[in-house]
Amino acid sequence: MDVTVGEPAPEIALPDQDGALWRLSDHRGQPVVVYFYPKADTPGCTSQACDVRDHWGELTAIGAAVAGISPDPVEQLSRFATKHALPHRLLADPQREAIDAYGVWGEKHRDGEVRHGVIRSSVVIDAEGRIAAAVPGISPTQQSAAALEALRALAR
Repeated sequence: MDVTVGEPAPEIALPDQDGALWRLSDHRGQPVVVYFYPKADTPGCTSQACDVRDHWGELTAIGAAVAGISPDPVEQLSRFATKHALPHRLLADPQREAIDAYGVWGEKHRDGEVRHGVIRSSVVIDAEGRIAAAVPGISPTQQSAAALEALRALAR
């Protein structure tokens, strides 16, 4: 990852699953969880997004905004969000603007092959817009636990 705890978070301005522009700067004053995933509606990515859905009450009780980012087009994200009843924003980044800014594109090793793609990662941004936590290579089912731990630390 190309982000460091304590540094300002790179701006994000991407369309969500409904085609509306979502900007990180619009959420100044509240913590934000941003997670990166390779491809909508694949097993690991579905687990990651549904983990957020299943902990939605805890995340919103802390006051966090949540956005998941992938290189998928808006239409695919819309289907994914509807199919799995996802309550949070999914952002389309086919040009890899945020993906590259956060440094989550890289080599992935699977079944003896080396490919390039999104490295599943999670970032928590504090209310002032600074990186509070960054977890590269996060397990899909640990997304919310890691985010909640970081958010609770911010609240102390």
